[in-house]
Amino acid sequence: MTSRWAGLVRLAFGLTGDRWLAEDLAQTALVSAYASWWRVRRADDPDAYVRRILINASKSRWRRSRAAEQHGEPLAEVPDPAADPAATVGERSALLKALGALPPRQRAVVVLRYWEDLSDAQAAALLGCSASTVRSQAARALAKLRASGALADTGTDDAAPRRQAGGPR
Repeated sequence: MTSRWAGLVRLAFGLTGDRWLAEDLAQTALVSAYASWWRVRRADDPDAYVRRILINASKSRWRRSRAAEQHGEPLAEVPDPAADPAATVGERSALLKALGALPPRQRAVVVLRYWEDLSDAQAAALLGCSASTVRSQAARALAKLRASGALADTGTDDAAPRRQAGGPR
């Protein structure tokens, strides 16, 4: 599972917008997976199981820190620059700011669907909801991202990815 470190950090970064917190969440997920390895090994898809552990850890962290602390501007540093979806630092910073403004569930849906490129069914399995819930949360999140003033300032007309009609979900 340690070979999946970069992917876990990338997913956690998409959920939190903070590189150091992302590394902490990835480490927490791997420790939890190690502690219950017998259960992880029996899963149909151990990678999905560990991603689910990471998402749950992120939700728990958000619940605990919601009232206690408020994060400032998200860092404009991405753990893996080769997988960076934004072309410039300004666009990336605006995108991270807009993602940070989304509610946690919508942020998780956007990160899983468009950053990790999972299908509706895969994202639904990780989030513990139906595929239609993923689609509705994604639609709401994308509408908020498109209407976001932070993204409009960067001059990008299409801040969020669009799927082709009739394409895979």
